[in-house]
Amino acid sequence: MPPQDTSAPGAPRGGHGRDLPPARQALSDSVYESVKAMVMDHEITPGARVGIEALARTLGVSPTPIREALARLESDGLVVKRPLSGYRTTELLTRQGLEELFEMRQLLEPRAAALAAVNASEAQLDGIERIAEEMHSHPGTTAGPYAAYRGFAALDQRLHDAIAQASGRPLLADAVRRLHSHLHIFRLSSLLGADDPTLAEHQRVVHAILRRNPDRAAEAMAEHLAHSLRRQLGRDEES
Repeated sequence: MPPQDTSAPGAPRGGHGRDLPPARQALSDSVYESVKAMVMDHEITPGARVGIEALARTLGVSPTPIREALARLESDGLVVKRPLSGYRTTELLTRQGLEELFEMRQLLEPRAAALAAVNASEAQLDGIERIAEEMHSHPGTTAGPYAAYRGFAALDQRLHDAIAQASGRPLLADAVRRLHSHLHIFRLSSLLGADDPTLAEHQRVVHAILRRNPDRAAEAMAEHLAHSLRRQLGRDEES
């Protein structure tokens, strides 16, 4: 992937709204977050058609920022555009789909962590450490709507992407990012916050990378992904 993305979570990527003036960009971002929250909280149910005109009326805006938001949500993996039928929200991942997603992550991310321990620049190491520290200070939640935990989810994704970017392998980093675009896995349940073992697991990965220990970095990442899958499956069974 290109150099580390330092934009704020939810900032437009892939050309959507890149050159908008500030006021127009603020509106675009606000509409994007509003529609995304409706999808994540099932106000728009999984697999349902997304009506652009109806959303525009609900949010009191023109159809243009709605279309921009849906294009960004398509990049996130939260909606799909189908010929003649417009946009629909993606279905929730099945148990098999979740297991397959984590199987792919196990193939890619431990290798990315090992390479990051060897190839990361000092600036990239600082960035990885900074994101991990921000996660520790971020207020967490064990329940509630998407708005209550989206910041934590965004930081989690940023950390994994930053490690992959630091691997020095653009194709590997891009593959990791594409897997993370399946944000609808987070619709299985709310994420946990300060007491989540995810934080300690991340810290072990980060420490290994900072110490330039590729074997330990790969091992810690593999352990984290295995534990994360078990937690996701457990929450899915409880819901």
